[in-house]
Amino acid sequence: MATTDTPGTSTGTGSAGTLYRRITDYANRADPYPLYAELREHGVARQDDGGYLVGTYDEVAALLHDPRISSDRRNRTDPDEAQVVPVAFIGRDDPEHERLRNLAMRPFGPPHAPGRVDAMHDEITAIAGELIDGLRGRDRIDLVEDFAYPLPVTVICRLLGVPREDEPRFHAWSETLIEGFDPTPGTDPAERQRVALQARTDMGLYLGELAESRRGRPSEDMLSAFVNDPGPDGGFTTPELMATAVLLLIAGHETTVNLVTNSVLTLLRHPEALQMMRERPELMPGMVEEVLRYEPPVQLLPQRTALTDVEVDGVTIPKGAPLVLVLAAGNRDPRRFRDPDRFDPTRKDNQHLGFGSGVHSCFGAPLARVEGQIALTALVRRLDDPRLLQDPPAYRRSPILRGPRHLPLAVSGITD
Repeated sequence: MATTDTPGTSTGTGSAGTLYRRITDYANRADPYPLYAELREHGVARQDDGGYLVGTYDEVAALLHDPRISSDRRNRTDPDEAQVVPVAFIGRDDPEHERLRNLAMRPFGPPHAPGRVDAMHDEITAIAGELIDGLRGRDRIDLVEDFAYPLPVTVICRLLGVPREDEPRFHAWSETLIEGFDPTPGTDPAERQRVALQARTDMGLYLGELAESRRGRPSEDMLSAFVNDPGPDGGFTTPELMATAVLLLIAGHETTVNLVTNSVLTLLRHPEALQMMRERPELMPGMVEEVLRYEPPVQLLPQRTALTDVEVDGVTIPKGAPLVLVLAAGNRDPRRFRDPDRFDPTRKDNQHLGFGSGVHSCFGAPLARVEGQIALTALVRRLDDPRLLQDPPAYRRSPILRGPRHLPLAVSGITD
């Protein structure tokens, strides 16, 4: 199915050593894919600051499975500032990572809670339906504010056991944390990090106190399970529980916001694919997988660290060097995917890197997939004649979690 490329802005010029700076330049956020193609041509690109970028599929996949590549900030040359909430398991290496991740998985998925995500199917469907019902009588909507944000934040709050009246508090916290990833030149990184750290601390303290209030009073939510069913090897310490709960809440909705929004944007840019989803909704799971490849919510994994000298594609990455794995570049590698710049909801053999891979693969991938499929099925069926009002839209400033900050749409109505 032939399609057109994503519209965007100029990528500018520069050397291989400036690729990371150009990729993270907000001027290139709408269409970073020419820069990713440039990165693939280099294979491994040493940056002017001594770091390295990798964007070819096989090399990124191999490094995601390589124990010589560390995700632990304590192995970096720039140590973190002291903080109340410690780094979650996503920022640790095995065996510490494995212990904490297993504790988090116990009430979330198999083998101890295999039905957790499936049991939420009806509730997610109901939340999506209520949000769309709320759009009746309007001819213009902002898909992000009106649907893509409130759906996953409501789902993850209910999964964790956050009282409904407290759900709005997490919007501001989450926005502040995501802005903390923004490396835009001209901003004060120290102040940005300070504000993000405070938001993370506030959220962690809230969730830790909420979990403690459930101790000895078990309920069906995950915070209750963390304190009342720790498993045979013992449970989280209080700081570990706080860090894990913050990670689950942020990762549990930020990526899904972008997945839903990127999917709608992509379908509206490819009307033949939108019509296909209307006529054959059973193809929606494959469409979601293709968006995860074509316009992944997580574009890159920054600041991994080489624990020893590592050779990648003929280049030696020295011990201690910072390393950035560009997942979105690997997802369009022509050596792995046929016609990689073509959006094809029926694509086969779609083993993309949208959720990472290896021991640090996305913890919440099963939930994100279910939410995406339910949300998009409802939107495709019920939005009457949706049309983009701005293309490209204004994107979030973070180059790591890439998606529109707003997606204004015109609609002719809402169907039943």
